[in-house]
Amino acid sequence: MDAPLTTPAQPVPAAPIALNLPAGFRWGVATAAYQIEGAAAEDGRTPSIWDTYSHTPGRVDGDDNGDVACDHYHRMPQDVALIRDLGVDTYRFSISWSRVQPGGSGALNRKGVDFYSRLVDELLTSGIDPWVTLYHWDLPQELEDAGGWPERDTAHRFADYAALMFDELGDRVRNWTTLNEPWCSAMLGYAYGRQAPGYENFPAGIRAVHHLLLGHGLATQRLREAAAGIEAETRFGITLNLGTAHPATDTPQDRDAARRADGLNSRLYLDPLLKGTYPTDVVDDLALRHAVLPVEDGDLEVISTPIDVLGVNYYTGWLISHLGEDGSAVDSDGALVARDVGRGRPVTAMGWEIVPECFTELLVRLAKDYPGTPLFITENGAAFPDVVADDGSVPDPERTAYLQSHISAVAEAVAQGADVRGYFVWSLLDNFEWSYGYDKRFGIVRVDYTTQERTLKDSALWLRGQIRNWRAAVAG
Repeated sequence: MDAPLTTPAQPVPAAPIALNLPAGFRWGVATAAYQIEGAAAEDGRTPSIWDTYSHTPGRVDGDDNGDVACDHYHRMPQDVALIRDLGVDTYRFSISWSRVQPGGSGALNRKGVDFYSRLVDELLTSGIDPWVTLYHWDLPQELEDAGGWPERDTAHRFADYAALMFDELGDRVRNWTTLNEPWCSAMLGYAYGRQAPGYENFPAGIRAVHHLLLGHGLATQRLREAAAGIEAETRFGITLNLGTAHPATDTPQDRDAARRADGLNSRLYLDPLLKGTYPTDVVDDLALRHAVLPVEDGDLEVISTPIDVLGVNYYTGWLISHLGEDGSAVDSDGALVARDVGRGRPVTAMGWEIVPECFTELLVRLAKDYPGTPLFITENGAAFPDVVADDGSVPDPERTAYLQSHISAVAEAVAQGADVRGYFVWSLLDNFEWSYGYDKRFGIVRVDYTTQERTLKDSALWLRGQIRNWRAAVAG
């Protein structure tokens, strides 16, 4: 659902960070491989669906691509030093599947694996915990050519890849995320055509949903088996992009539209993962659109393999109407409308409304409806059109205010009983922002894409100071 553009966000003073977060709370920054690494055809890496998609004219704003991106592949030690200087204790990064296993099957590519091994060692030497995400949307193109996520075999190929990477890094990495935002992979990639591989086939998107979740379950089982002989505690989980869906009015039609939006965007993933079943009302909704989840015997038991961590990526909340912009309750594909109409609140450069109170609501809801699984905020942040000042600094008061309000929202959720154990800012660096190319800047560190110079934005300096204050308060 696309949020409408309204009044741009205005800078506001950032109050001190909430200090009542629990001892042991983890602070981190996050990135994704295709968005920052570059070196797209070096050392044995083969194309992913994002290489293909971004090199297809008209798919990405400005026809940008990730061939160079932030050149992290060549600048990794300097970037780790930058992370260390920020004062965070965790770095969440993803592995490029086609860099370590060209084509998505067969033997590992030693040069690709060695890059991530060096990254892990560099992080540990710097006192930073590595947090691995195995899949952040960059399916090897050969697997897409064989059918991609709508095909069941891809789930098994993913489990094989996950096990191989654990064999390489499991002696040093304690936190593993299988998938990042399967909703985006399935729906934006296969149903709506707004991300790689760029198809518009709703039934195929729903098949992809199931096979992504099955791949997660199969991989988690393999990872747990492999971790059985490791003395140090190793945690496994998945990351979902979640929000809140409120009806625009109290009419039955808007309430039902909000139910449908919540079902398709949140419960379709949460329920099988944490309850072992798909929500009946969502299955019925899908049937009206001739879309079927291809469940086979035993699949839901695999998908609901226990996890240790649920990663939550939050950016906004939605206000849902059952009417489209043209006043119709049915869209051009014959599906019932569930459209975000917004509240008229300030927005980020992505057009996403800034509603931190919905963040609190979401986390409290997860604690109530899906108890027993610790939560980590694996992504939260905002894009704004930052500019470099005459003195070389990068003042970004809107982002600083955004981070302050959303960290405070997490603290409020904790006060209300949500078991939230960490907060990772998206993103460490300005980067290739998928279909938006290099136009949208999420980083707390500015990247000059011509020179590759990194500059700490004011938000990074603020965050570093606030984390120090929090640690001092916790230490007493």
